[in-house]
Amino acid sequence: MIGFRNRGNMAQVRKQPLRKCAGCGLMKEKKELVRIVKTETGTVRIDQTGRLNGRGVYLCRDAGCLQKARKSRALERSLKCAVPPDVYDEIGRQLDGG
Repeated sequence: MIGFRNRGNMAQVRKQPLRKCAGCGLMKEKKELVRIVKTETGTVRIDQTGRLNGRGVYLCRDAGCLQKARKSRALERSLKCAVPPDVYDEIGRQLDGG
């Protein structure tokens, strides 16, 4: 057949999932961001694996984005609950250390 190509040998290129940072609003690859999740029990915590069940929001690994998100209350809006100050402190410690 003319124009027929064997596609079985071609390498598949996977698209990286993009997520929007709640602080700066830029779209970045999921692995570049930190996920904050509200679990089914209502607690807000950092999701190290990116796979916890619950409502999630993403932040850049930048202290400036964390401050923007805190000032604009973006995490509260996205998670639809109040975010305690100790959660912001924990996120800040993780950003400084990682």
